[in-house]
Amino acid sequence: MTLRTTPAFGWRFVTPLYTGSVLNPVNSSIIATALVPIADAMHTSVGQASVLVSSLYLACVVAQPTAGKLSEVFGPRKVFVAGILLVLAGGIAGGVGQNLATLVVARVLIGVGTSAGYPSAMVLIRGRAAAAGLGEPPGSVLGGLAIAGMATLAIGPPVGGLLVGLSGWRAAFLVNVPVTLAALAMALRWLPRDRAEPRRPAREVVSQVDVAGIAGFGGAMTALLVFLMSLPDPNWPALAVAVVLAIALVWWELRAATPFFDVRGLAANGALTRTYVRTGLTQLGMYTVLYGITQWLEAGPGYSAETAGLILVPMGALSALVSGPISRRNLVRGPLVTAALCMLVATVGMLFLAGTGPVILAVGVTLLFGIVGGTSAVGNQTALYAQAPADAIGTASGLFRTFSYTGSIASATITGLIFHATVTDAGLHTIAAILVVVGAVVLLMSVLDPALRKAPRQPPRKAPSKEPA
Repeated sequence: MTLRTTPAFGWRFVTPLYTGSVLNPVNSSIIATALVPIADAMHTSVGQASVLVSSLYLACVVAQPTAGKLSEVFGPRKVFVAGILLVLAGGIAGGVGQNLATLVVARVLIGVGTSAGYPSAMVLIRGRAAAAGLGEPPGSVLGGLAIAGMATLAIGPPVGGLLVGLSGWRAAFLVNVPVTLAALAMALRWLPRDRAEPRRPAREVVSQVDVAGIAGFGGAMTALLVFLMSLPDPNWPALAVAVVLAIALVWWELRAATPFFDVRGLAANGALTRTYVRTGLTQLGMYTVLYGITQWLEAGPGYSAETAGLILVPMGALSALVSGPISRRNLVRGPLVTAALCMLVATVGMLFLAGTGPVILAVGVTLLFGIVGGTSAVGNQTALYAQAPADAIGTASGLFRTFSYTGSIASATITGLIFHATVTDAGLHTIAAILVVVGAVVLLMSVLDPALRKAPRQPPRKAPSKEPA
């Protein structure tokens, strides 16, 4: 992948964006290897320590679209830099933390901070393209965001295992310090300053940001995720709160002047809504393979955690390899149909996995999902850029990541329910049967979606740039 595709998108512009964007997948995956030593150090159970995973998920689901909205209102560079500072604070707090509560706070700070990277990067890219007179940025620029995220997500567990093994569990937090300092220096030096905005009354800012909408969305999503993560012992009051808040959110957003969660817009823009749903379903499959098969490899064939993590490394490498050529050509429908077909074939292959069988079959399944990851990430991201309103690309990009995280949480819910008592071949086959249905739905959505046949290449309307031309 060539970074200097045009003078407007040289390496100085894209490098800090890529660095900021990898912070989220790194912190999502690297903590998995540190849960056991953290539990031992804090004298608690691994189950209680897993709140460090769920707390970051909750923070990211709410913070991703919020960061996008703030980027549109206050400027993407400010939000990008603020996010990096929050990650730095979270990394230091977690690195010196002496109890589980401090580590939870650190993970929330990291979750909120890393959530700013992707949506603010998309606003910066949209503004840069508009300032350069381009209808769309070079494909490799958008593809680079997807590739950076996929690669770091895949290598997170083995790298985390190495760091934790060498330096202890605090390394899972402190690894953020050098990365954020480098990202901060690059952002301050190379990213263009946001256009100066006139001072506005506080009431106008609150209305434009839609603070009530953000609070309602955050409350509804938090309650829903608390319910999902309570399974198999359902927390029914949490579900009731989620439903009530969701109804109130829709009522409010239909009347808001500048809605945070644009209900009318999503209903009218069916193509974008389908992209969100397709992304969430695909991520459900990806995360199930990433974590479900890892558990099975340890419990079934009996591989060590390090070996199981290494088996998945080629999956991330293949994702990055196939996504490069696709991103440079800004392809959409072909890659998404390919991803759906590979997902369906791979999930059917999971039905034949057995603890006593050859490991090469499991490797084949993960490699197929490597193709799924590369083709779907780039295809859906390109579709998002074309289908989202230009002046709402930040919020749209945040919701795009929210649906991805919802898919990952649904994956954790399914895996937790089926592997609740023990990890068995039969349980893996049950998961595979569910994923076969999901893969079939994704294939139908990819083949029959009329918006993908048209493959719009231009944004719906010109973006108001937040950076100087």
